[in-house]
Amino acid sequence: MIKRLTSLFLIVSSLTAGEITIAVAANVSYAIDDLKAEFAKSHPDTQVRIILGSSGKLTAQIKNGAPYGLFMSANMAYPEALYRDKLALTQPTVYAEGTLACFSAKPTDFSEGITLLTHQTIKKIAIANPKTAPYGKAAVEALRHAGIYDTVKPKLIYAESISQTVAYSVTAADIGLIAASSLYSPNMRHYREAANWILVDPELYTPIKQGIVLLKKGADEKAYHDFYDFILSKDAGRIFKRYGYRVK
Repeated sequence: MIKRLTSLFLIVSSLTAGEITIAVAANVSYAIDDLKAEFAKSHPDTQVRIILGSSGKLTAQIKNGAPYGLFMSANMAYPEALYRDKLALTQPTVYAEGTLACFSAKPTDFSEGITLLTHQTIKKIAIANPKTAPYGKAAVEALRHAGIYDTVKPKLIYAESISQTVAYSVTAADIGLIAASSLYSPNMRHYREAANWILVDPELYTPIKQGIVLLKKGADEKAYHDFYDFILSKDAGRIFKRYGYRVK
């Protein structure tokens, strides 16, 4: 009986011992399943638990003690702040560069580029909250540099994350400025470039360099180090490229 209980304890322990919890910016949600599947090929005993959210909110959670061992941010500013506060063990490293797309669920004439947002037929424009979401900040920057921000500002509706921005763009807005990576998700692949979306001119916004850091809570667990190395590997890079990111 004691031997049976001991065996049962070892089985239960083995099921939970390999779990790691990672904070991931919402824009990566479209690629994360493929990333997890690729990682599992070489680390089948490690269960990867993903917590999605805006980079700003995830950073606040980390500062408040959330049990995350790794953070994949949508820009460099938030992981840099965690490193300065000694909550991150590694200096932020770029794992991919995100790109903005102008998207409409309805067929649209995009020949004018981003200036089409000034048209009277466009009543609502979805963007991520620029205070907490780097893609929202990039969207505002692009609108300003295009010289149309003051004109379109009354039309803007704000989402809490880039994934919510996609939902708003499909259901509540005429058009949205979204992460190009979202266009490669299964639910979005039927939309066509030039008919439903175009990439926003990258000259209009600062490159969205997405940063990764190993957090203090992951210091003593090899699995966090393994996943960190994997995200910076060529195998992961190929997946990021498949989802519309730039990878150097």
